[in-house]
Order: sequence, then C-alpha cells, then structure tokens
Amino acid sequence: MKTSQFALLVGLLLGAALAFGTFGQFFLVLIFAVIGLAVGMTIEGRIEIRGLTDRWRR
Repeated sequence: MKTSQFALLVGLLLGAALAFGTFGQFFLVLIFAVIGLAVGMTIEGRIEIRGLTDRWRR
C-alpha cells in the first residue's frame, strides 16, 4: 500500500470516528492510530527502538 493510500485510509477512519462519536472518542482513536503507525514503522525498520531508548537514557 502506498503512503498516500494509507494516509487516505487513516483520514477516513478518523473522520468516521469524529462523525459518529464525541471528541474524546476521536482523541482515543487518534492515539491508537499513532501507536499503530509507530509499530508499523518499527516493523518496517524505519524507526529503531534502540536509538530512541539510548537518547532517553542520556
């Protein structure tokens, strides 16, 4: 899936969450979307967890 297609899908899902729920529910969906994106990028190797944890330890 191309990045633009993925962004469109995320936008549609977040829009649906806002349309059918409250702002609190939208914010919760947004948090889980960011977590999912981070996990996906980690699996692809675009984010290195070791590098992030080393920065926080310094």
